Amino acid sequence: MSMNHAPAKGGVRAYLHFLKRDFIRYRGLYFMFLPVIVYFILFHYMPMYGAQIAFKDFTPNGGIEGSVFVGVKHFESFFNGLYFTRLMKNTLLLSAYQMLFGFPAPIILALMMNELRVKAFKRFVQTVTYLPYFVSLMVVCSLVINFSAYNGLFNDIAVLFGGERTSLLLQPQNYRPLHIGSGIWQNLGWNSIVYISALSAIDQELYEAAVIDGAGRWKQTLHVTLPGILPTIVIMLIMRLGQVMNIGFEKIILLYNDATLETADVISTYVYRRGLLDASYSFSSAVGLFNSVVNTFLLVTANAISNKLNDTSLF
Repeated sequence: MSMNHAPAKGGVRAYLHFLKRDFIRYRGLYFMFLPVIVYFILFHYMPMYGAQIAFKDFTPNGGIEGSVFVGVKHFESFFNGLYFTRLMKNTLLLSAYQMLFGFPAPIILALMMNELRVKAFKRFVQTVTYLPYFVSLMVVCSLVINFSAYNGLFNDIAVLFGGERTSLLLQPQNYRPLHIGSGIWQNLGWNSIVYISALSAIDQELYEAAVIDGAGRWKQTLHVTLPGILPTIVIMLIMRLGQVMNIGFEKIILLYNDATLETADVISTYVYRRGLLDASYSFSSAVGLFNSVVNTFLLVTANAISNKLNDTSLF
């Protein structure tokens, strides 16, 4: 679209005339974009109106407007609650492990596939690593549960190397490795696509110049490949930091049990139990709003730091 060529002068009337002319000229593109606008309005912006129940004692009979305003009562209840420390610890630890092990994994895979010279084998590796992404989360969790059972595959492997059989998912210390490991397996290939695309955009003349200077494959990776995809890595890292407090509750609910609540229970699962199971709508909204504010702060902070350090940012 030609929005960048809007008149700089002429006031509101001139600008509206420009929009009308632009819409007539590019009406096909505008109509293609219309479903996206409708989606964001319906499912992202309109629900913001309901966030005010975090500051009220919401009752379905009274509705949002008819509910009593209580200020920050629900926030204080959450911060002073019995589970606050455990929820924050588990949420931050799972996010930290995902960042530490899950974030570099697709980058490493993309770099390894970039070194493959046999195209048939490269396509085979891509297919094998992409396929788990298209497996239902329910199926993935069922596999983890079956493999972690007393007579499951993981115990068979442990016995093969001299270990003992145990029900892995009944031990709190095993939950995080199983959660993170299965997540890496499922998303590794799909998440590497963006880095493979970034690698394909690197100017091949840079590699030729590096070879002339005597650089081997390792030095080419360090001095050409990594700097070439660094902006992509930074952008993906900023976006990931904006999701630090968001640990998907679906997978945890499918995997955890009473024995692993100590290490598996996170903010999103707590909101699910309090909001839907206990019908504490205002309290769960307050917790969710706190979650969103923290994520927004981390996103803006990471973006500002990245922009100042290497002039790469989302906005």
